[in-house]
Amino acid sequence: MLKCRDVAEQASEYIDRELSWRGNLAVRLHLLMCRVCREYVRQLALVTRALRHLPADDVTSNHP
Repeated sequence: MLKCRDVAEQASEYIDRELSWRGNLAVRLHLLMCRVCREYVRQLALVTRALRHLPADDVTSNHP
């Protein structure tokens, strides 16, 4: 069983579907039982989707 710290470390890979089937299953099982991690992954996915819609130069440029 994964701990919350494990889910936080693997959240980006989970969202990007880069985990193995076993890793994906472990994260999904944890998310079924942990409301805090579900909310964390939901928010991270929202930010990830928003960033993907920005032009590349907006994401990589440094603004003061």
